Amino acid sequence: MSKPPLVLVDGSSYLFRAFHALPPLTTRDGVPTGALHGVLAMIQKLVLEEQPGLVGVVFDAPGRTFRDDLYPEYKAHRPPMPDELRVQIEPLHQAIRALGLPLLIVEGVEADDVIATLTRQARARGLPVLISTGDKDMAQLSAPGVTLIDTMKNTRLDPAGVEAKFGVPPSMIVDYLALVGDTSDNVPGVKGCGPKTAVKWLQEYGSLEGVMAAAASMKGKAGENLRAALNHLPLSRTLVTVRDDVPLPVTLDDLHPTEPDLPTLIELAERYELARHLKAWQEKLNGGSGMPLSPGGRGAGERGEAPALGVAAIPGAASPSPQPSPPGGEGVYRAILDEAALDEWLQRLAAAELIALDTETTSLDPMQAELVGLSFAVQAGEAVYIPLAHSYPGAPDQLDRGKVLERLRPLLESDRHAKVGQNLKYDAHVLANHGLRLAGIAHDTLLESYVLDAGQLRHDLDALARRHLDHETLTYEQVAGKGAKQIPFAAVDIEMATRYAAEDADIALRLHQVLWPRLAAEPGLKRVYEQIEIPLLPVLMRIERNGVRIDAALLHRVSHELATRMHALERQAHELAGGPFNLASPKQLQEVLFARLALPVVNRTPTGQPSTNEEVLEQLAEQHALPRVILEHRMLAKLKSTYADKLPQAIDPRTGRVHTMYQQAVASTGRLSSTEPNLQNIPVRSEEGQRIRQAFIAPEGMLILSADYSQIELRIMAHLSGDAGLLKAFAEGRDIHRATAAEVFGLPLDAVSDLQRRAAKAINFGLIYGMSAFGLARQLSIPRAEAQAYVDLYFARYPGVRRYMEEAREKARDKGYAETLFGRRLQLPDIRSRDARRRQQAERVAINAPMQGTAADIIKRAMIDIDAWLEESGFPARMIMQVHDELVFEVEAGQVEALAQEVKMRMARAAELAVPLVVEVGWGRNWGEAH
Repeated sequence: MSKPPLVLVDGSSYLFRAFHALPPLTTRDGVPTGALHGVLAMIQKLVLEEQPGLVGVVFDAPGRTFRDDLYPEYKAHRPPMPDELRVQIEPLHQAIRALGLPLLIVEGVEADDVIATLTRQARARGLPVLISTGDKDMAQLSAPGVTLIDTMKNTRLDPAGVEAKFGVPPSMIVDYLALVGDTSDNVPGVKGCGPKTAVKWLQEYGSLEGVMAAAASMKGKAGENLRAALNHLPLSRTLVTVRDDVPLPVTLDDLHPTEPDLPTLIELAERYELARHLKAWQEKLNGGSGMPLSPGGRGAGERGEAPALGVAAIPGAASPSPQPSPPGGEGVYRAILDEAALDEWLQRLAAAELIALDTETTSLDPMQAELVGLSFAVQAGEAVYIPLAHSYPGAPDQLDRGKVLERLRPLLESDRHAKVGQNLKYDAHVLANHGLRLAGIAHDTLLESYVLDAGQLRHDLDALARRHLDHETLTYEQVAGKGAKQIPFAAVDIEMATRYAAEDADIALRLHQVLWPRLAAEPGLKRVYEQIEIPLLPVLMRIERNGVRIDAALLHRVSHELATRMHALERQAHELAGGPFNLASPKQLQEVLFARLALPVVNRTPTGQPSTNEEVLEQLAEQHALPRVILEHRMLAKLKSTYADKLPQAIDPRTGRVHTMYQQAVASTGRLSSTEPNLQNIPVRSEEGQRIRQAFIAPEGMLILSADYSQIELRIMAHLSGDAGLLKAFAEGRDIHRATAAEVFGLPLDAVSDLQRRAAKAINFGLIYGMSAFGLARQLSIPRAEAQAYVDLYFARYPGVRRYMEEAREKARDKGYAETLFGRRLQLPDIRSRDARRRQQAERVAINAPMQGTAADIIKRAMIDIDAWLEESGFPARMIMQVHDELVFEVEAGQVEALAQEVKMRMARAAELAVPLVVEVGWGRNWGEAH
């Protein structure tokens, strides 16, 4: 019988990786806890799965080490540890000790050297060693009986694995690292020597000494760089070599885990609001079979499950019994190829309290995609795939697609059978393409993640599995190839397809079991999710399927008009520049603006080149006519390429309409975004934008109706600030910009000039977006002192606005997030940053996000209400677009006034503010006439 291993955890590696990988969680008091959550989860999972006989969790000690003495520049470029991370270290250390796990922090020695020394001692005793780390330097420790585990990537490396990954065996890793260098630790290598070059040299010359000896005969730039590095390469090798002989205050016999201190763990979990851990530890204290906190037993069954994470109540369904969520490893997946297996799973699906669903298709375009197969899961760790249209040579017989869908129809179209999935709007489209209406959408993990932390850049299944389950999913490229060699999913081997497709359903269910309890514990977020985002999903699907008619012939004429105007602007630009140049070339434009015309360099790109972006050109336009011509040319080029040329190509030949897709989980403020094509960036007030909008037309006998909230964000500002002046202006129905100008300049309303109204409008909207006096001065082309005087006068007249802005910043600093009226949150991890630029940006967002986010919530609520009325009443109209604060409809010509009245009423009642919500409605034969 093999000996239980020594497990050594690189705690410092865990700490930084968890901090950067997980969302910036905080307690209600704003104390950061993201790394604390992540590290504890990873350590407990590791102990549970590996069942070590001895264990050590090793952290770097603060202060200098022998490497700093050897090379004062060692790690000199590393930024200081963020305060948000630093405050989590002590509670993490307390929790690890309370878990009964030996914690090692050795002064003057890095964690790597402690781990190396303990590894050498364990090997001398014949003990197997597992080193859990993400640090590539540790690959040098790999040896027979020593395995490296990366829990975040779900990989294990033995000596053969190290060689396969790096191209050299563990014995040469130190030489490899010395040649490549390490920018994060400021270890100098050979300039221009990347991993491939290092491997090539070491394979050819056998060692670092051999490479150095060959330097004199090496040709070209590589040889020159190697010779320049000869003096520091021995030092670099010393710096990257982990020492296995450092004196330690403990021996291996001190690394036996002990029984956990459950009261201390529970107290820590309550103090830092570690809800998942708290539940498991309380169950353990009460004699339950929760997460084992030391290797004394399997706890929750012999399969090594993670803590029980119950699925909370689902609307329209009974609350399921808690189910254990398995670790991030692979589940049990199988394909359904015969009627008997299908019968069995139909019974399981019918009896399930929650069904995880996923589709595999022929296309990413949901309007064009056809089913290749379906996958289902009802219990975490187990799922099935029903292949329906795989068509490669030798493919096994599959069940008839039409017959399977008819047998599934009662379940899929049932509101009583709750479903969960990842981005179920796509799956609903695909099923609709086959004549099925997906009903009972209770949860969507994409939206659960988005509502919990809208600031995350990615909410896709792979990223969520990595972030929340510590699981690396099988990717589409691994299954179907990539680039020119990628095959359609129908050509993927069914065995491989089953692993991929069934995993998607299984992971969606597991993610729901992790994310839903977190949502359910936050009443505001739960309300946003259940009352706004989930009900909106089918509304958006209907809008997308409705699509909008496009006049392709008109757009072809507009494209020609734009090309003619662009050509004239190009000639004008050449005259102003004193010669021809390519207006689309940043390099040539830099030459013209900054060398030929000697205009000042306002800003630079990340590569150090003078910037020619829109903001820079706006500033330069005050000094020369050419930048304004360039800006106009760019605007026309964008309209031509994005709309006039591409919209006709986007017309679906089956429907004759353009079908945009609305993304719920992109904009951090809650705003919807429109893609493929984007219909939300067509200019409203320009002549060219109006020409584009005229190409959005109504069918014969129908009209286009547009309903737009008037100045909704300013009205929300009045509500949030409670400023008496703003409230009065809106209550009396005054022109808010003219009223502001009258207040700021101390004039009667009828004496306000257009210029003064323009200045007031810039202030009104500028304050919402955090504009400074400098920005206002640039926008109005006035001296900065004058702009500052305008701002000061504004705040003097509207003191409630200043008070709101100060309170918004303070609340965000206290809580770590900004919040809308309806409870939507935007996390602000930089609100307490020491970097003034990042902190000030977070403060601007703290002021703006409640307004933008509340506006987004309001129009979503209106969409849900109007869609329900249209569906129930059978009114001869349909919603076809949402553009920022505007909804667009098609309606029978004779019913347009009735629709206008109903829509206006429903949009106005979507929220109760301290000022009225005003909706402006218009209609016509096309969108341009209606707007």
